[in-house]
Amino acid sequence: MLSNSSILITGGTGSFGHTFVPMTLAKYNPHRLVIYSRDEMKQWEMAKLYGNDERVRFFIGDVRDKDRLARALNGIDYVVHAAATKIVPTAEYNPFECVKTNVIGAMNLIDACIDQGVKRVIALSTDKASSPANLYGATKLTSDKLFIAGNSYSGSNDTRFAVVRYGNVMGSRGSVIPFFLTLADRGALPITDDRMTRFMITLEQGVDLVWHAFEDMVGGEIYVKKIPSMKVPDIARAVAPDAGHEIVGIRPGEKLHEQMIGPEDALHTYEYAEHYKILPAIHNWSHDPKRINDGKLVSPDFTYCSDNNSDWMSIDTLRAWIDRNREKIGKI
Repeated sequence: MLSNSSILITGGTGSFGHTFVPMTLAKYNPHRLVIYSRDEMKQWEMAKLYGNDERVRFFIGDVRDKDRLARALNGIDYVVHAAATKIVPTAEYNPFECVKTNVIGAMNLIDACIDQGVKRVIALSTDKASSPANLYGATKLTSDKLFIAGNSYSGSNDTRFAVVRYGNVMGSRGSVIPFFLTLADRGALPITDDRMTRFMITLEQGVDLVWHAFEDMVGGEIYVKKIPSMKVPDIARAVAPDAGHEIVGIRPGEKLHEQMIGPEDALHTYEYAEHYKILPAIHNWSHDPKRINDGKLVSPDFTYCSDNNSDWMSIDTLRAWIDRNREKIGKI
């Protein structure tokens, strides 16, 4: 599907973009892959990685600017929406800015994609959008709802929208693993709560899920990959086995456990070999055989949370992953 196509990724200089771009170039050889973002320095640094590769283009712009989006999307077939204000405390203290990017930006992108005749759009979501307890999660839940509803009014252009949801990305910039690595030699690592758990997914797994969504989507689906969990103290032990732990308390808006599928979604959630799919309740789409395909409806009381997960990553497994990826952890 993506071969010889034109693809645009918003927020493309972030952690996801730095993995999505080379993997997609290698697997699909698209005609054009456009990195759309507002930070010229990050674009300049990223451009150096691709030299004279004519497939890779850079476009300075903000998802808050609908006219700029329309210009960038001209001739684009597929879009991955990765742009977001996503640091929980930052969103709590700058709520207006978070809403402008995560909600207004989503509305702008939906309208621009329909107007420009884009074929398929995948929006990246987060566990924090499920039963949100903070502003970032609330804006991403709103964004998810907007992208799902976008399928209702794309008209004759046949633009289709779906969502991919995943939790803590291992080793990404600003995440817990690089944070612990910077403190590993200081004797004690700060732990918010020793009961806290998190889902664990690699960026490569996130890219694979986006590819699958493009191939599988009819429109309105939320894809959730099956991934392992870890207790935060065990993450700390994997990073620095000899360091002590200092309990510092949960930050504003932070959850004790990550949730990617809540009980309110169970009536419309189907299970597959490697993922779950939440189907939209609107328009009776959750009963559409094309969207369900070979999925199995989960139980009515089903939830998918990092503390009730059946799959757990061991300390040794994470430590081996850190050793293999140490050079790139926290750098993208």
